[in-house]
Amino acid sequence: MLEIFTLPFLQRAIISGALVGFLSSYYGVFVVQRGMGFLGSGLAHAAFGGVAIGLFFNQEPLLIAIPFTIMIAVGITYVKEKTNLAEDTTIGIFFSVSMALGIIFISLKRNYSSDAFNYLFGSILAVNNNDILITFSLSVLTALLFPYWKRWAYSSFDRELAYTDKIKVIIDDYLLNIMVAITIVVSIKVVGIVLMAAFLVIPAASARLVARTFSKMTILSIYFGITSSFLGLLLSYYLDIPSGAAIILLQALIFFFFMYIRK
Repeated sequence: MLEIFTLPFLQRAIISGALVGFLSSYYGVFVVQRGMGFLGSGLAHAAFGGVAIGLFFNQEPLLIAIPFTIMIAVGITYVKEKTNLAEDTTIGIFFSVSMALGIIFISLKRNYSSDAFNYLFGSILAVNNNDILITFSLSVLTALLFPYWKRWAYSSFDRELAYTDKIKVIIDDYLLNIMVAITIVVSIKVVGIVLMAAFLVIPAASARLVARTFSKMTILSIYFGITSSFLGLLLSYYLDIPSGAAIILLQALIFFFFMYIRK
């Protein structure tokens, strides 16, 4: 069994899975606590537009998808703050526009099927050194932003009280949504656009079932995310099944197990 860890492509997959598991689970606690699950799904599908544009112009899809998805995240936050529309309505608008753009650019591109499939459904075994470098850079940035954890947590539980304490809640919302957007983009090669929202939500939801404090919820969420990525990857390798689906199903098993124990 240990001999599989000597395979370069599997080593890259394990490193990438661990980094993505950390990022998705860390930001996932804020997504779950704020009831922003649809934002994760919307941004994941919005990233498809950026990926399609990158494929059309023969550029690295992630380098196009990152600024594209950031613009979508900023747009969603801006419209939500400037109008009286519900957040899910705003997300639905940007979601639809981004998907429409993606479909148009994909339809104009010939010989796109394999690349599009990898981003739609994930292909962790196909990650390269550039993917790992991008994901590692985002992990370092996340570590530098750790001081914002308390502010994000504060406004997640009591937004109005955070306002009265003169915390710049709106600016913090922009920053958090941008970081969630980047995390989603760098993670889609692991679990795919279709399943990314689940990767963002399920570990945090599992942690919420058993954690008594938000800090413990964050730690448990990261643990579940990294562990499920590693075990799901091994499962997909031995059973020859899609890695993203294996990881999500394993996370779902963890969630239902703790739901049963808690009950």
